[in-house]
Amino acid sequence: MMGVGKSTLGKIVAKKLNLKFIDTDLNIEKKWSMKISEIFENKGEDFFRIEEEKEVLECLKKNKIVLALGGGAFMNKNIRNLILKNSLTFWLDLNLKTVNERVKWNKKRPLLNHQNTEEIIKKLYSERKNIYKLAKYKINCDKISKGKIVEKIIFFYENYKIKR
Repeated sequence: MMGVGKSTLGKIVAKKLNLKFIDTDLNIEKKWSMKISEIFENKGEDFFRIEEEKEVLECLKKNKIVLALGGGAFMNKNIRNLILKNSLTFWLDLNLKTVNERVKWNKKRPLLNHQNTEEIIKKLYSERKNIYKLAKYKINCDKISKGKIVEKIIFFYENYKIKR
């Protein structure tokens, strides 16, 4: 979900594990020299989703990475199936009040019209939570420090590596 800290936490985890961090939304922004919100506005959501799928599938060919997906990417069946088959997945869950506080003034969020962010966030979460639940691990990020979340991710990652 947007605003839960995927990019922030992903960077920390990647650094601690000496892996490369990739944020697919940032890569798309660089490729098109536009913010995601501008891509949505100028080219439409369908165009963005096609570009997102291409970017994620290209990233998944790489090894030793921590990948932060945009909040809607896991909704794409092609992306989701490949990730679930070949990657370790985390659902970073956070209460919607906190998500709303984090994103309500952020103009980079194209799915928010900034007039009714709380309702839009509730709707998106309701639509997405059953898909997000397919991730191998769910981490409840409420009332837990970034450091503890990072520790949990690294613990699961290290145990996953041992089992493989």
